[in-house]
Formats: sequence, structure tokens, C-alpha cells
Amino acid sequence: MADLSINIAGIKSPNPFWVASGPPANTAYQAHRAFDAGWGGVVWKTIGDPVVNVSSRYSALNSGTTRMVGLNNIELISDRSPETNFREIAEVKKRWPNHAVIASLMVDTRERWHEFVKRSADCGADGIELNFGCPHGMCERGMGSAVGQQPAVAEKIVSWVMEAATIPVIVKLTPNITDVTAAARAAKRAGGNAISLINTINSITQVNLDNLCPEPFVGGLSSHGGYCGPAVKPIALNMVQSCAADPDVRLPISGIGGVQTWRDAAEFIALGSTSVQVCTAIMHYGFRIVADMKDGLNDYLDSKGMKSVMELVGKAVPTLQKWETLDLNYKRIAKIDYNKCIGCNLCYIACEDGAHQAIALVPPNGHGLGPGRVPGKPVPEIKEHECVGCNLCSLVCPVDNCINMTTIPTGREHMSWSEYQGRVARGEMQPIPPHP
Repeated sequence: MADLSINIAGIKSPNPFWVASGPPANTAYQAHRAFDAGWGGVVWKTIGDPVVNVSSRYSALNSGTTRMVGLNNIELISDRSPETNFREIAEVKKRWPNHAVIASLMVDTRERWHEFVKRSADCGADGIELNFGCPHGMCERGMGSAVGQQPAVAEKIVSWVMEAATIPVIVKLTPNITDVTAAARAAKRAGGNAISLINTINSITQVNLDNLCPEPFVGGLSSHGGYCGPAVKPIALNMVQSCAADPDVRLPISGIGGVQTWRDAAEFIALGSTSVQVCTAIMHYGFRIVADMKDGLNDYLDSKGMKSVMELVGKAVPTLQKWETLDLNYKRIAKIDYNKCIGCNLCYIACEDGAHQAIALVPPNGHGLGPGRVPGKPVPEIKEHECVGCNLCSLVCPVDNCINMTTIPTGREHMSWSEYQGRVARGEMQPIPPHP
């Protein structure tokens, strides 16, 4: 069994799974429940001057019968006093000395940052997370994403924090920015010990067509909210990898954004995260999901011969390169397993109308009959000479592993777009004519 314990910027945790700063990390009661369930760390709901929240606060994006593929919120930071929050952090840390307890902070002045940083250390927190990402409410007060979207301002505030910090500082970055690495570099320059990303994305998930007001609404009005959940995972993975690959960042990363299974976590870790934070999935399914996460990650690491989760950190980072470095002569085509084909012919429709017309419908002679197939009904057949390997058919197919992409030899040497341009410029080859 692999060792799941981690050390991120000096913060130790029995496993990489942390409860993210948000509603599930609002009280000592919830932190106790999380650690009882098996979570390795808790990032406390952001502490600052108490706020007044509104009602209602959440809306969601559903997909078919799947609920909450995306969650929108207009909830602000903790509405409880700093005294209560710091007292409860001390209580939790005393009971769970080997688990990571992180104080998330958001205040305004240099003096207030110094005060809250010192209070975090005094109550026994293992580290501090600076909330530079809240996209609503707090940004209107000059905090949250108003800081995270301006690297120079973020750098200044991180430098204020580092003047008083005696425990590790994690800078939480906003995705509502053109280049997240600019903010990550600012955190590095100011002395931050780690970064976490992504915070929520500006969003409107739906409009109530009865009152013509976006959800959630408050007295007939609404506001843009922060978007999270499974739908944001691809954006989060991209930003995590960008920071992990940037030679001017080189900071430990706590990954956030749509994690709800061990596979999600493993992908974040492979792209550079040391810890992974979870919020929406807990709000949807509860704290007990961490048991499957730990078991699944352990089994995966064992299957790869890895003795520690730290061996997985960043393994996939170098495989992401600029498009012009990719091999133009590499080819994959689709292959159909007719023993699994159910005869829905969705692959044919998708390819015929939305891709490259590389699938034909032919008589079923010679093909196996998969489950649910109607005898005599035409079956899809790949036109191998026309298949460009776009993957669409395998993505729309409702049966796992019925359509697989298979690498085929082309007999041509590796040639990237950059190499191709160079050869044409040197007169070593003629430009490839466009498709008719």
C-alpha cells in the first residue's frame, strides 16, 4: 500500500485530500466530521471582518439527469466573528494534531493582515491561505478578485503578510484573469510559500424564465456568482499545469476545481498539485466520499509501482507542449468492437453531420451482433482511409470501449509544424496543398 502522506511547503498531512475553504469548512463541528471521515486537511472558511449574507445564495447547472455539474454561489466569507473562528481552529488542532488545519484570510489594510496572520499562528494553524479570488461581494470592497486580478497589488499584499508570517503561506489565485501565471509569479516574488488554484469563476448559471431574473435571486435582483464543481475541472487542470510548468513560479501547488473522485485527484497531482481541495462534491455527497478517494488513489499508485503519492506529483507536466511541437505524421483511427455495439448509430450521425464523413452504414454481414442490436439493421463501419482520428465517435459512443482509437504506422518520419515550416523555408520540401 502506497504512502499517501504529503508535505506541501512544510505543511504535513496524512493524505492529499483537503476540505476547501467554503461552507463545508465553516465550523469546528464540520472539521471534526471531516477528519473522522478521513480527510487529511481542512482549509477554514475565509476569516475576516464578519459579513451579512443574503438569501438565497446558490444556483446550479444540471446536465440531463445529472444534478449540479456546476454550482454558482453568491455567498461571502465567514459571517462568524474572528474570535469564534480562531477559537475553534485551536480546538480542532488540539484534537487533531497530525492533520492539516489552514486558516483562510481576507482583510484590507497592512495592519489588519499583520493582526490576522499572527492570530492564525497563535491559534495553532499549520498554515495560512490568502483568499485573492472571491469574484463577488468582497471584490466590490477592494478584496478578493480585485486583488487577484492585479499581480502588482497581490504582490504587495503577500509581502505584507510575509512580514508577519511565521507559518507557511499559500496564495489562492483567481481564474478570472488573462494569465494566471502572472499572479503566480507575483506570489513567488513576494515570498509566498505555495499557491492554490483555482478559485471560483464569474458566472450566471441560469435565468428564471418566470420572473426573468438570474438564479439565485434576492428580492427580484441577482448578482454574478462564483462557479465551481465538476464543470470547472478542465479549466482548473489547465491553470494548474501552466503554473507547474512555469520556471518562474516553481512553488508547491494545492489544486482546486471539480475534484470528486480519486481519478480527478490523480489528474491534478500528475499535473503538479501536491494536495487537492474539495468543496462542491462534499456539498453534494457529504464527507464520506473521501474513503473511496483514498482507496482508489492507493490502488492506482500500487498499480503503477509508486511507493508514495509524492512520486506522482508533476509526472504529466512535461507532456503538455505547444501545438507546433506535435507530430503531424502521427495517426490514430477509430476501431469498432462489434461485440459491444448496440446499434444506436450515434457515431455515424456525429461523424456524418459534425465531423469528417468517415463512417458508413453497411449491411451487418460478417459483423458480430452486440447486445440489443436489431438483426438486419445496418451497422456503422469506419472508412479507414478517410478517418482523421478526431476521436468524436469514441466520445459520443454510449458504450465504454466499444470504439477505441488505434495507432497505425504511417511510414513517415516525425515532423512537427515548426519543422515543416523550416523545411519549406529552406526549400527542402514543397508546401502541402490544402484539402480540396
